[in-house]
Amino acid sequence: MTQHTYLPQSTGDSTPALNEIQDFPPKRNIPAEIARSWLLVNAMKTGLFEQSAVSRADSIILDIEDAVDPSQKNQARNNVVDWLTAGGKAWVRINDATSRFWADDLAGLRGTPGLLGVMLAKTESADQVTESFHRMDGKTPVIPLVESAVGIEEANHIAKAQGAFRLAFGSGDFRRDTGMAATAEAMAYPRAKLVVASRVGNLPGPIDGPTVGTNHPILREQTGVTVMMGMTGKLCLAIDQTPVINEIISPTPSDVAWATDFMADFEANGRIIRDGSDLPRLGRAEKIMKLAVAFGVQPAG
Repeated sequence: MTQHTYLPQSTGDSTPALNEIQDFPPKRNIPAEIARSWLLVNAMKTGLFEQSAVSRADSIILDIEDAVDPSQKNQARNNVVDWLTAGGKAWVRINDATSRFWADDLAGLRGTPGLLGVMLAKTESADQVTESFHRMDGKTPVIPLVESAVGIEEANHIAKAQGAFRLAFGSGDFRRDTGMAATAEAMAYPRAKLVVASRVGNLPGPIDGPTVGTNHPILREQTGVTVMMGMTGKLCLAIDQTPVINEIISPTPSDVAWATDFMADFEANGRIIRDGSDLPRLGRAEKIMKLAVAFGVQPAG
């Protein structure tokens, strides 16, 4: 496995310099808008909460929806509130707006310390997002999880809803709803739809659905499709999936080397635009540089 050298995260707004290399960094605090790995954790398995929190996952989502039997919803919600109140920090996947648990989820989580935001399951309209946002406190961000044909076709409106933070793809439920296959070709349309809708709504890149199973070569291949489609995060179901997802979604060392060289040349020439390709390349280089510092990737030697 390639050994990456890590860089400190910049706190400024300007394009950072790639320097001050650290060999053994602490766990990074990755902002949710660029988080790559989103680890789903069954809210009934409280023993996994702390283990997940200190894992390589960029973000964790305590799941009180599909992972929990209806008879255990209240207990699962209480488990989440207790852990967050005791100092934990996480997102929470809540039940969908048409379920009998939705209102109780919002009321129970409202004002809970450590709650970073909610993921709204089976989102199918902008109103569901906005209503969830206002029922919380009008401040807690909402990640609409789009899991149906209706949700995909409403994605532009959902992305522009008040409170929407970042779209996510519930690929398993989408396949059940439509009968479509799990292949990259079959899933190209819904993925592209969420990417375009995210741009329409001025949101960060969307979060792809999870890879089921423990086969890391398949995980690498499917995460590569995530990146190819323009998605910038991926749900995951196990802690050992997180470093693979983080690696694949991060800029490569060769990407960072290109960006470093381009920026050096651009600065040396007085930041003068020389032809029509310079502005697109400048935007790409600046994005790569910022992600490289945030994720700790140094340029290839």
